[in-house]
Amino acid sequence: MPLIVPFASTLSEAGTHALRDLALPSLAKLLARLTPTQRIGTDEYTLTPPHERAQADALGWRGDDGCLPWAALHAQADGITTGDKAWGELAPTHWHVGRDHISLADPQSLALSEQESRAFLDAVRHLFESEGWTLAFGAPTRWYAAHDTLAGLPCASPDRVIGRNIDLWLPSHPQARLLRRLQNEVQMLLYTHPLNDEREARGALPLNSFWLSGCGRAQPVSNPEPLQVDDRLRGPALAEDWAAWADAWRALDAGPIADRLARAQRGEPVSLVLCGERHAQRFETASVSTWKRIKRAWQTPPVHTLVETL
Repeated sequence: MPLIVPFASTLSEAGTHALRDLALPSLAKLLARLTPTQRIGTDEYTLTPPHERAQADALGWRGDDGCLPWAALHAQADGITTGDKAWGELAPTHWHVGRDHISLADPQSLALSEQESRAFLDAVRHLFESEGWTLAFGAPTRWYAAHDTLAGLPCASPDRVIGRNIDLWLPSHPQARLLRRLQNEVQMLLYTHPLNDEREARGALPLNSFWLSGCGRAQPVSNPEPLQVDDRLRGPALAEDWAAWADAWRALDAGPIADRLARAQRGEPVSLVLCGERHAQRFETASVSTWKRIKRAWQTPPVHTLVETL
């Protein structure tokens, strides 16, 4: 299984400057030993970001853009029996209404307790169940819904939407009409909910909506080994905290990347997938002569040059 690193690069100008100032010695040495192989992705407007597509490939899944059944997989991990129903993951979140657009807050930023999250879910449950939906609680930031309209419904990953104008990412598929109505009803109900009054009184963000993603019926997993995904860069990147993102990169370089370098130096097979907002690039060990390895080390461009292309 490859080590998959989401948010290894960014389209932010400030983030690019932070990357260029980074010293990542383990990654530089490792990339000099590896050969670039599979490259996936197109641009930053796909519903499925490159790191999710790379994970789906590792699981042996197939699916159109925005149609990978993460909800069913996560629900199973949370102990929910998914059967043959079509599931979607509902992330309880805050929609921030600005002067020009509405943006999506990271669900983690709400710091919902399990008690709060369950109370909010119970408050909106009747809206869904009256329309024939099944709701289930997985975790404070993970609710699940099952309904036939979720089969094949393309949805944008929250990682595409957080901190951005939601208009570009709202599902426009005919199957989403019922979803949009439910979303409006949920927003009206939560607007006056006492729990939100309590949250705002203590300076916490109110929960005023949800984001649906990962829809579809469960697919079999071809590789039983757990995915090796190191997502420590995700939070700082979505928050545009580039100092914290740089610190996370240094820790990644000194930890898992250094471990892969040691394995490669011992002659063990190593696979690494670096993911940006447009592309994911896989690097793997290949049998080469000592001279070619030395030559490659001299010819390998700086790390930031490789990573910026993602």
